[in-house]
Amino acid sequence: MKFKPTPLAGVWEIWPEYLEDERGAFARTSCVDEFRAHGLKANWSQCSISWNVRKYTLRGMHYQAAPYGEHKLVRCTMGTVFDVAVDLRTDSATRYQWHSLALSSANRAALYIPPGVAHGFLTLEEHAEVFYQICEPYQPGAGRGVRWDDPAFGIQWPAEPACIADRDATYELIRRTPE
Repeated sequence: MKFKPTPLAGVWEIWPEYLEDERGAFARTSCVDEFRAHGLKANWSQCSISWNVRKYTLRGMHYQAAPYGEHKLVRCTMGTVFDVAVDLRTDSATRYQWHSLALSSANRAALYIPPGVAHGFLTLEEHAEVFYQICEPYQPGAGRGVRWDDPAFGIQWPAEPACIADRDATYELIRRTPE
């Protein structure tokens, strides 16, 4: 695996390295030792999928409030999504900044997202499936979100959402504190 740091501390792009032959290819997508060598957790306690029928479905921007923050590894197993991480950590030099990566079944890349970083995506094809590996058990009462179109972040989405949950569309806007 290739581990590529992003401008957001603790957020990593993970790219598979293929061993190819006449049968096709093989690649590891997770290895506890390799993740640890980069200071990342990989003790996945749960896995989830998000199945999205419509093109331009937006899900996010979600996170779990402390002390229930989640370490996530997110990949697209069918179709293509515009995947986004937004740094919400109060002690971070990159607070309110975002990073995006096109995740697809073709590139098989993944985005590693630590606690305190919100996550969301916009499907770029119909029938897109997103696969999550998560280190901590989900705590329903700790689920939080921020607006996908909040000017505090200035995320440059590739298209307007055609399908979005009321909850995701109506989160309150962030009121930025002076830097």
